[in-house]
Amino acid sequence: MLLLLLLGRGPKAWPGLRQLKSLILPRTPGGEALRVRYRLLSKQGPAETGGQGQPQGPGLRTRLLITALFGAGLGGAWLAARAEKEQRRQQQRTEALRQVAVGQGDFSLLDQHGQARCKADFRGQWVLLYFGFTHCPDICPDELEKLVQAVRQLEAEPALPPVQPIFITVDPERDDVAAMARYVQDFHPRLLGLTGSPEQIAQVSRSYRVYYSAGPKDEDQDYIVDHSIAIYLLNPDGLFTDYYGRSRSAEQIVNSVRQHMATFCSVLS
Repeated sequence: MLLLLLLGRGPKAWPGLRQLKSLILPRTPGGEALRVRYRLLSKQGPAETGGQGQPQGPGLRTRLLITALFGAGLGGAWLAARAEKEQRRQQQRTEALRQVAVGQGDFSLLDQHGQARCKADFRGQWVLLYFGFTHCPDICPDELEKLVQAVRQLEAEPALPPVQPIFITVDPERDDVAAMARYVQDFHPRLLGLTGSPEQIAQVSRSYRVYYSAGPKDEDQDYIVDHSIAIYLLNPDGLFTDYYGRSRSAEQIVNSVRQHMATFCSVLS
């Protein structure tokens, strides 16, 4: 009877219930139920029950779910705003580079197969372009290897358009069609090696603001050509879009090309 009275008094009776812990309830038909009820209440405590003594678990789970969904919504909005900001930054950079007027005009050169090539041949394609020479001891091979690594990584993503790698010599005296054919085959099957007359090379180099100067010849008639070191990115309109110096890795080039591709597609749409 005392236990029933304490239960009927509600939360104020918890201390009294705890004092009854050592009592043995009679084994009446309802005695076992009372023991179970006592154990449940003593474990829950007043803070874990509602006004009618019912657990509030479902309500708590609902609040947690709403909080999680709200946080996910905020996170998605932040990511979308960040992507939009990066896209605007890329567009501004592209416009600034276009105003520099790099790569304006056309060119007429020969590839490693002796086929005439001009700038219009690459319209509709993304292009990674490098100027160098086949007798370069280390820098040109390293930069070309980095260029083709970037191309291979982009090729591994079928959703992206293909990128055409091009190598233009700044040493037309030694880099004829045959020399270019021997050289480019060691890098990538789609790498085009372009050469031409000294006048043609001078024209295309000026167009891309490429500096080059042949050094003095040694007793073997060998010499080094000092030249600008940069990989150029051209978009499908044939416009100079970005450039990458020696400090940029193949992974960084790939990330940049992806962003420019996304920007280009968004402008078209």
